[in-house]
Amino acid sequence: MCSNRGVLIVVIGCPRAVLYIYGTTERLKSATIPFSRDPDFVNRENILDQIDQRCSEPAGRVALVGLGGVGKSQLAIEYAHRTAAKEPDRWVFWVHAGTQARVEEGFKAIADAVKLPGRRQPKADVPQLVYSWLSSERDRRWIVILDSADDIDVFFGAGSNPERRRLADYLPQSPNGSLLVTTRNKDLAYRLVGGYKNIIEIGTMAQSDALLLLERKLGLLSDKDSAEELVRALEYVLLAISQAAAYIQRRSPRSSVEKYLTEFSRGESKRAWLLGHDEGEFRREGGASSAILATWQISFEHIRSKRASAERRSDVQHDLGSNSSDDEIHNDEIHNDETDNGFEDNVAMLINYCLVTVSESGDTFEMHGLVQLSTRTWLKACGREEEFKHQFKPALVTRIAALFPPGDYNNWATCQRLFPHVERAVDYRPVEGKLEEAWATLLYNGGWYAELQGRYDVAEKMARKSRRSRKEILGREDERTLASTSLCAEVLRDKGLWKEAEKLNQGQWEEAEKLEVQVMETSKTKLGADHPDTLTSMANLASTFWNQGRWGEAEKLEVQVMETSKAKLGADHPDTLTSMANLAFTWNSQGRHEDALALMQDCVEARERVLGPEHPDTLSSLTTVSEWSS
Repeated sequence: MCSNRGVLIVVIGCPRAVLYIYGTTERLKSATIPFSRDPDFVNRENILDQIDQRCSEPAGRVALVGLGGVGKSQLAIEYAHRTAAKEPDRWVFWVHAGTQARVEEGFKAIADAVKLPGRRQPKADVPQLVYSWLSSERDRRWIVILDSADDIDVFFGAGSNPERRRLADYLPQSPNGSLLVTTRNKDLAYRLVGGYKNIIEIGTMAQSDALLLLERKLGLLSDKDSAEELVRALEYVLLAISQAAAYIQRRSPRSSVEKYLTEFSRGESKRAWLLGHDEGEFRREGGASSAILATWQISFEHIRSKRASAERRSDVQHDLGSNSSDDEIHNDEIHNDETDNGFEDNVAMLINYCLVTVSESGDTFEMHGLVQLSTRTWLKACGREEEFKHQFKPALVTRIAALFPPGDYNNWATCQRLFPHVERAVDYRPVEGKLEEAWATLLYNGGWYAELQGRYDVAEKMARKSRRSRKEILGREDERTLASTSLCAEVLRDKGLWKEAEKLNQGQWEEAEKLEVQVMETSKTKLGADHPDTLTSMANLASTFWNQGRWGEAEKLEVQVMETSKAKLGADHPDTLTSMANLAFTWNSQGRHEDALALMQDCVEARERVLGPEHPDTLSSLTTVSEWSS
């Protein structure tokens, strides 16, 4: 029993250590809370008020449901201490609910705390004695906290004594008592508390709360930007933040938030090591790991024991990334009622264990990136990663290639949602011809989007792999190979690697011009002169003219592209702004420096407004203005 006012003295040096508690008030004798109050506790939103409201109702029941490590038990601990301090006549009973044996131990602890007659008899039915005491409507009030009640069989399965009822039947609905449950199992929560209206879903922390927790763990944060980056990298998960803070503290002054971030960004294996490193947590049940990856892997083991196919579905989910639509997950083999039902059951189990969340429309699933990392780490530990990669790699490439559009502005919303999948597919080069061609197109579109977003390293990797694959499959002179080559060169120019970009395109300008003229004329005929694809083909041809020093021909096309883009797409459309910048460069090459500077200044103002001051295109335009003004 923990007390804020008691003094704990351990007398050692005799055959058995003896505990004496002095100064403990009578009211805390009615509390069996096994954890001390957390001085770093962050009161998140109004969750404690919601718990109090529901537990104050007659026969009130409430469940805190969420991923392992999001802070369910911490909320319960704080609520238990507040209740014990505020209501001295209310009994507060804490029961570890991970196994049937632990629940039965909890009932025995309650029986001892209230000194139930007959509890020590050899054949005493302690759960029944406790049930009868809790059911009594005498002048006594109580709350039972079932912590870590994750396994439905513990409460609704057959017990060790066949003559007894299920453990859930020993939790009375008494008007003078209430029940608080912490669980990662939504189905069990529903059964224990009598409906979803009595469930409070606990998610990750708000950024402000996450920063406050980190500050309470580490002291005043000297670098606010690094602290924000760290809690964002840890996806605002309470246990992950506490774990990182403990790691930093133990290694201080040789470690810091900034150094932890540097280590964290070194790659997946390093992240897995950091998040799998158990620093020890004072307020976790004995034997429970404080490492966030190990905490989530408990859920994986539960799923594997309950439903093997759901375990496989979990890996599909982690391979698809952080946002996955139903179409992306659905395998071509899902084509009849039986397999449809199996799929739905599997997804329901993942949602039930809070590993996956679903959108209101029901067709989009999300999984935290750290949960994906935990899944991959677990599969490696089980020796099954390659098995799952081999099974689901073709499905991943096929689905995402069919769904991911070209990277132009009109598709940005879709690209943003699906881009994590493209990043996962980068290293999944197929060996089959058609599938490899689809993969190369996917990387071309992904590289296109990444380049426009200013993520040049990612864009370069995708563009190079797309070019290499298309060159091997389609040949050097194919239009699609040249498109990948042009994208690769564009990214290199974005990174300031002018010589490499020029070397990449050397000797291809004439071939590129022929193909680009053909594409442009075909686009005009089939799509119209003002269609975005036609404008893109015109801009590509203008770029080829510019690289050949044919500035007059480039200017003519660029003026046409810019004016048409303004009329068709709008003056602030990113493609319009790109055409302005291109024309400014051409004018500068022609010696029209004042006109070029004025146009580039207009472009800077618009890019700051549309893309933001930190976007690479904005910064590049600012640098150009500075160079031309000097």
